[in-house]
Amino acid sequence: MRIEILVDVKTELGEGPIWDVEEQRLYWIDSFGCKVFRCTVDGREVRAWNVPARIGSMALRSRGGAVLSLASGFHFLDFTTGETQLIVHPEPDKTHNRLNDGKVDRRGRFIAGSMDMNEEGPNGALYRLDPDLSLHKLDDRIICSNGPCWSPDDRTFYFSDTWSGEIWAYDYDLDTGNVSDRRTFTKLDMSTGGAADGSTVDAEGFLWNAQVYDGRLIRYAPDGSVDRVIEMPVKKVTSVNFGGPNLDILYVTSMAKPPLPRFPADGVMGGSLFAIHDLGVRGIAEPRFGG
Repeated sequence: MRIEILVDVKTELGEGPIWDVEEQRLYWIDSFGCKVFRCTVDGREVRAWNVPARIGSMALRSRGGAVLSLASGFHFLDFTTGETQLIVHPEPDKTHNRLNDGKVDRRGRFIAGSMDMNEEGPNGALYRLDPDLSLHKLDDRIICSNGPCWSPDDRTFYFSDTWSGEIWAYDYDLDTGNVSDRRTFTKLDMSTGGAADGSTVDAEGFLWNAQVYDGRLIRYAPDGSVDRVIEMPVKKVTSVNFGGPNLDILYVTSMAKPPLPRFPADGVMGGSLFAIHDLGVRGIAEPRFGG
């Protein structure tokens, strides 16, 4: 196994790495820096787009451009002009909330949740944006939405409320996009200060989770048991996704600045985009949003 800094951009709050198999490019975001980034597999040709508000997640669209979860609602991003267009704001009355982590299912739906910006109250919810741009609430009473992803057979949806100390599993109906039977997939050991952040599922059905503030990546077996632990060179790791031509490189985002004063600072590598090679594991291609 080999860990390298792929791009040293010092993102304030790096998040959401996505490898696009069509373009053979990696995308990621800076939530607090209000930017979307793109680079090649080896970290070259770095390009950035500014967005008008804090960004929680993004996904590429099947018809070009991207769909974003911004603090001000769901938006489209045109990569050619750099302009954004509002789709819908699910919580215009909740001024202390913003949209956070999200991903696309195999039918082209964008699932993203909201969070309390003070990370204290259960004021957030989980939403599904369909290709016809209709919006549906899937769950609520969430403090900080994170880590949405699916099992390889699409029958299980994983998700976490970061400060619950758990990663949850739901039954997922791929035909309707509905979730049911929420249950505990695994409980985290939060005694060292870590909490569940971004996740992805590999081709073997194992879930990888970035444990923010603890500097660890943990691979969980389908039964929720710990299969593997990787210690990262920074504490504030935020999200993970497999990419590269063979989908066998694990990309890891991190943050340069903690979002709240109670969180510790990292060293000079904080905010870097990392690539982990030679894991002997492959990921699953990320779908594009169908709308």
